[in-house]
Amino acid sequence: MNQTITQVVPVTFTYPVHFTEHLFDAQHSLLRDTLIGEGAPGDHVPRVLCVIDDGVLAAFPGLGTQIQDYFAAQPGLCLTAPPLAVPGGEHCKSESGLVERVQEAINTHGIDRHAYVIAVGGGAVLDMVGYAAATAHRGVRLVRVPTTVLSQNDSAVGVKNSVNAFGKKNWLGTFAPPYAVLNDRAFLTTLEDRDWLGGLSEALKVALLRDAAFFEWLEANAAALAARDRAAMDHAVYRCAELHLEHIAGSGDPFERGSSRPLDFGHWAAHKLESLSSYGLRHGEAVAVGIALDCTYAFLSGLLPETDWRRILDVLKTLELAVYVPELGSGAQDASDPHSVLSGLNEFREHLGGRLTIPLLTGIAQPIEVHEMDHGVLRRAVAVLQDVQAQTSNPSTIQSQGVL
Repeated sequence: MNQTITQVVPVTFTYPVHFTEHLFDAQHSLLRDTLIGEGAPGDHVPRVLCVIDDGVLAAFPGLGTQIQDYFAAQPGLCLTAPPLAVPGGEHCKSESGLVERVQEAINTHGIDRHAYVIAVGGGAVLDMVGYAAATAHRGVRLVRVPTTVLSQNDSAVGVKNSVNAFGKKNWLGTFAPPYAVLNDRAFLTTLEDRDWLGGLSEALKVALLRDAAFFEWLEANAAALAARDRAAMDHAVYRCAELHLEHIAGSGDPFERGSSRPLDFGHWAAHKLESLSSYGLRHGEAVAVGIALDCTYAFLSGLLPETDWRRILDVLKTLELAVYVPELGSGAQDASDPHSVLSGLNEFREHLGGRLTIPLLTGIAQPIEVHEMDHGVLRRAVAVLQDVQAQTSNPSTIQSQGVL
């Protein structure tokens, strides 16, 4: 006789995403209040391990000491050791032994499921530390303190943690929501221009998918953002993070059990381009190229109106984001060649599982999903973007020169 028990386990995750400045100033209570929560300080003294991106330490040389001084002034908290510095950048997700190094520190300093790991850094470090924390004790509390535009407006506010493996981006990972996200806008002031601007590709992405008004705002404020206007960046980061959070909570698939992943618009090519560049290309820069490629493909396929296509490329141009890089034209555009960006389509399908599902646009904030892409049209799109990147004039001159 066959018997079945079907168990349903409803789980609700709640975590705050705070926006502040000078988080580690001794008089700033947000971090302390976040860690102690609603319980009385005397009931339990939370133990804390802090892991910091060494690039952030280079930009803020006194930060390690400042963090130690902050915790020394908080009687209800225990920093178990001086902050642990780890290499930053995408390479940290591929570097052998870094995850184990963080896990060893978690073990050595007695970080249990009621203690905290605070990760301070860019998105790659947050991914790596998050993966280490999520797999220690089957998950210890993680507080993310993102320090780049891209991590504050996108990667840090989500539920994913990952490292690279087998030559593929984010092949190992977990879905583990953070305990809290603390965005400190002061960290953005020392970013190189390429990191300040690159992170805006994710804002453009989510605007194109979900919010025409936000796209129009980005269009109107692109020059100010490129000029490092802090008020404009504050709004861009906040609205982008808000839209990402709305999608995660309201999409019906926060842990990506299906094969549709709208927020990876432009990412099938971006992930491959990062790999082809040996991660010399930053994620935001690669996403900008990926967005340009998919929008050009949609235009050439008759899906996206020409006016919308031109507006999108104009925003990317004003934000000083490239729409073509040499890696896009490598591998003779043969999908069977692992050095071709087209091979990224199959890698993307494998990563999601099921059918290939690619988000495209039929208009601003009008996404659709397709399950195949014509390689011939993609090759044409690459050629168009190569010409666009070479032009010093407005993309409106392209058609008259016979490229399309």
